[in-house]
Amino acid sequence: APHVYEGLGGHDLGHRGQAVVFEEAGYSLLGPHALNCAAPDEGNMHLLSVVASPEQREEYLRPLAAGDVRSCFAMTEPPPGAGSDPSALRTRAVRVDGGWQITGRKWFITGADGAAFAIVMARTSDDLRGDEGATMFLVDADNPGWRVERVMDVMDRSFPGGHAEVALDDCFVTDEAILGEAGLGFRYAQVRLAPARLTHCMRWLGLARRALDIALDRTAERELFGSPLGELGMAQQLIADSVIDLETSRALIWQAAWALDNGAPGRHETSVAKAYVAEAVNRVVDRAMQLTGGYGMSGESPLGRFLGEIRPFRVYDGPTETHRWAIARRALRRRAAAR
Repeated sequence: APHVYEGLGGHDLGHRGQAVVFEEAGYSLLGPHALNCAAPDEGNMHLLSVVASPEQREEYLRPLAAGDVRSCFAMTEPPPGAGSDPSALRTRAVRVDGGWQITGRKWFITGADGAAFAIVMARTSDDLRGDEGATMFLVDADNPGWRVERVMDVMDRSFPGGHAEVALDDCFVTDEAILGEAGLGFRYAQVRLAPARLTHCMRWLGLARRALDIALDRTAERELFGSPLGELGMAQQLIADSVIDLETSRALIWQAAWALDNGAPGRHETSVAKAYVAEAVNRVVDRAMQLTGGYGMSGESPLGRFLGEIRPFRVYDGPTETHRWAIARRALRRRAAAR
């Protein structure tokens, strides 16, 4: 847990320090888990460290930082519920005697199977306005109203507990389960969202770098048409394009990390980084498979597994298209304000 403050056994690294360490951890699919900086726990640790009460930090953050338990973040819902558009949130929490009753369904909840607790986003108002109207709740996995119905069949398999569909049926929690202040869940989600999308970029950049290294080793030893594969012009173009993608991705990550370390919200910087890196790491792994030919397509190589793990990143934490839409809107607003 290098991102967690020292009082909980971490190294209290800033976002720029995390960028270096998380990339190195991501060089192996096992690295983020070994360092206890994998999603969704890493993002939940950050959220709890900022928003949770002292009692909640002791009960939930301390064992999570120590690696004694896992957690999940329950936001995404089956259609027509919340996905890329959080305002479509349908899971509802209503006031009852002694606390709240939560009812709804969630899916693609990473790590839900085997998690000790969940951070659940639920509507607590009929009217969602801006960042108000939803609330985050801490729900223990042994709560009788929380039920993991199934682990979904998905293409990425490196997350412990997989991605699950969850039902909340009259799930009762007390007021002490509210994370932060009631009605401000979307506002607190921003605390988690920008750093978490950036740490995904860091980790997958490491895996893409590994993919290129595998391709470089293969092209150095493979001979075709009387010369090493690496000396052929078309192979060199694939290699060069991958180097450019990796270097550009790292620069965007570091720029966004610098903004977060200096107190900026980082929404724009992390959105740009996420949109670019998600596409770039897919290109790098795909080129590596092309360079290694049949070897890359087979179980003799880990490249096919890498592609299966990286491909969903173009969708989760905001599809590339959603980020491009937001980036363009911000650019238009800035230009209009400057006239």
